[in-house]
Amino acid sequence: MNVTTYKKLIAKQFNQDFKSAVEVVEIPISKPAASQVLIQNKFAGVNGGFDTLLCRGDVPYLNLIPPFDLGVEAVGEVIAMGENVKDFQIGDAVITTARGGGYREYQVVDANLAVKVREATPEVLTLIPTGVSALVALEQAGEMKSNEVVLVTAAAGGTGHIAVQLAKLAGNHVIGTCSSEAKARLLRKLGCDRIINYRTENLNQVLKQEYPNGINLIFDCVGKTVFDTCVENLAVRGRLVVVGFISEYVNNIEQITQPRIYHQLFWKAASVRAFLMPHYKEYMAEASDRLLNLFYSRKLKVAVDPTQFNSIESIPAAVEYLLSGKNCGKVVVRF
Repeated sequence: MNVTTYKKLIAKQFNQDFKSAVEVVEIPISKPAASQVLIQNKFAGVNGGFDTLLCRGDVPYLNLIPPFDLGVEAVGEVIAMGENVKDFQIGDAVITTARGGGYREYQVVDANLAVKVREATPEVLTLIPTGVSALVALEQAGEMKSNEVVLVTAAAGGTGHIAVQLAKLAGNHVIGTCSSEAKARLLRKLGCDRIINYRTENLNQVLKQEYPNGINLIFDCVGKTVFDTCVENLAVRGRLVVVGFISEYVNNIEQITQPRIYHQLFWKAASVRAFLMPHYKEYMAEASDRLLNLFYSRKLKVAVDPTQFNSIESIPAAVEYLLSGKNCGKVVVRF
């Protein structure tokens, strides 16, 4: 290997604006220790909401002090190994999901943190951890069953389009919300039973008219008024899982004054739960294996947004693009 240095993206300071918080730096490539592998990253997944909150210092379970590394999931190839590594070979495709390992061209990690996959592709990258989050959120936090009505908001996004398919595979009637005809076309291909383009239809009206008995399980990534509408339309014993709140990532948190939420939940014995993958780590390995098997057996489709983001320098633009809500599928940066 002739390359001796590489680029990575760091948060140099806390800032409300992601672009103003980050900086590209160039550092020497480290050699792997005895139990480590050196990976050349090919693709990294973009998680605009988490990235933005991290650069604001608004992720409560992490006490970070700048400068710190950014990015989470990456897929690449093993290019060097320590002498104690037995389960990998040079050229193996692997996925890593350690915080700070994504937005960089190379990374050294303990071999037990790398997951071997067939190919280093954006599609496989989308499954772990994005797809894993969808599966574990639905099954564990949401207690997903069969023959229920399931609503997925931001259904054409990286997490949402996987959630739609998993809910369908479980034998449910699935409603998906989106904001454009292009996204609606994707959801039709994925088998979504009712697609609500909230720019041309009123979500609350559609749910009340077409689903008078309410929604059994809601997978919400949006927040704000969409969340309010979801709570209002829960069925008896319905479950609403908060997977994110992308509507509030860009701006300051909205302050609201209204009756407390139990006034709506109590009479239906309904519930609101929140999902965060770090609190469900014990389910990750099994969920990863199951998703990869579904993908390789062609039972699960993966949508990668076609917009090209190439190089470390393009990451701020990719984050901004994702937060704008324009994406269809997972936003990926290519190195």
